[in-house]
Amino acid sequence: MKYTKLPRTDIKVSKICLGTMTWGEQNTEADGHEQLDYALEQGVNFVDTAEMYSIPARNKTYGATEKIIGNWFKKKGNRYKVILASKICGSGPYTAHIRKDGFSKRAITEAIEGSLKRLQTDYIDLYQLHWPERPVNCFGVRDFPYQLKTQWEDNFAEILETLDGFIKEGKIRHIGLSNESPWGVMRYLEESRTKDLPRMLTLQNSYSLLHRAYEVGLSEISIRENIGLLAYSPLAFGVLTDKYLTGTPKDSRVSLYPDFCGRYTTEQSTNSVQQYAAIAQKHGLTLAQLSLAFVNQLPFVTSNIIGATKMSQLKENIDSINIDLSQEILDEINAVHALRPNPAP
Repeated sequence: MKYTKLPRTDIKVSKICLGTMTWGEQNTEADGHEQLDYALEQGVNFVDTAEMYSIPARNKTYGATEKIIGNWFKKKGNRYKVILASKICGSGPYTAHIRKDGFSKRAITEAIEGSLKRLQTDYIDLYQLHWPERPVNCFGVRDFPYQLKTQWEDNFAEILETLDGFIKEGKIRHIGLSNESPWGVMRYLEESRTKDLPRMLTLQNSYSLLHRAYEVGLSEISIRENIGLLAYSPLAFGVLTDKYLTGTPKDSRVSLYPDFCGRYTTEQSTNSVQQYAAIAQKHGLTLAQLSLAFVNQLPFVTSNIIGATKMSQLKENIDSINIDLSQEILDEINAVHALRPNPAP
C-alpha cells in the first residue's frame, strides 16, 4: 500500500480508501466485515462512510452502514487501526426523512452524536459536510443553476463555529467538505483565516475518467491551498470496468439504480468507455485497473475511494495501487479526454 497524509496533519492515510455505501443494501453486515478485514490486511487504514448510508437513502436503512462498521469495531477491538471519515447529510427532498434544518447547530449536534453512537466510537477522525445547503452543480448537474431562486443565507461562520465546539470536545478531529464548488471551498477558507476557526482539510468530490471537471478550478485550489481530494466514484458506478462492455449485469448498480448513474451510460460516456477499454487492452490492463491507477497518480488526490459489492472487485480495486501508468498510456488517455472532455457531468 502507498500512503499520504491528511493535509496539514501528521495523520497517515492509505492512498486507497474503503468506501462503504452499499453495506446494508447490496451487502450484508457479514460482507462488510469481510471487506474491512481484507482491506486492513492489505494496508488500507482509511474508511469512509456517512450517516445516510446505505444507498439509496431511505428511512428503513438510515444509519445501517455506520452500524455495520460500529459492530466490527466492537468485535475486533481495532478502532485505533482505522482513520475513520463520516458525513452529515445535506438538506433537500432526498434526505427529508432524516432532518430538514440543514447544517444548523441542532442538526450538526444530532448528526455527530448519532454517528458516534452507531459507530461505537468516541471520535471521528474526519467529519464532512455531504453536500452544500445552497444549490450547486453536482450529482449529474453540469452547469451552475444560476436561475434557481433560493432562501439560503450565508452561514459559513456559524457552521465552522459549531464544528469547532466538537473539535474542542474531542468528538471530531478534523473537518472536510464534499460535493462543494470552488466558491464554496474558498469561502470556508476565508472564514477560517479571518475568524480563527477550524480549516477544511479535504474535499470529497466525484472524479473519474468520465468526469474530470475537478481539474477546471478545484485542482488549483487543492494544490495552492493544500486541500486534498478524496475522489469518489472513480469507476463511475462500475461503468469503468470490464463487466459493462458486453451488456448490463442484472445485479449491477446501473441495473438496480438507473436514476443514480444515467450520466455514466449516455452515448457520449459509452463511446469514451470503449476508447479507454481499448487503451487498457492494448497495455495488458483491465479497464478498472487503468481507471483507478489514473486517479491514484494525480498530485492533488489524497485518497481514492473505492467501493465493491464482491470480494473479487475489492481485490482488483486495491491492487490498482501497484500499477504505475507510463507516459505513453497517460498521453493516450488525455487524447481521448481532449476529444470528448467530461462526457458525464
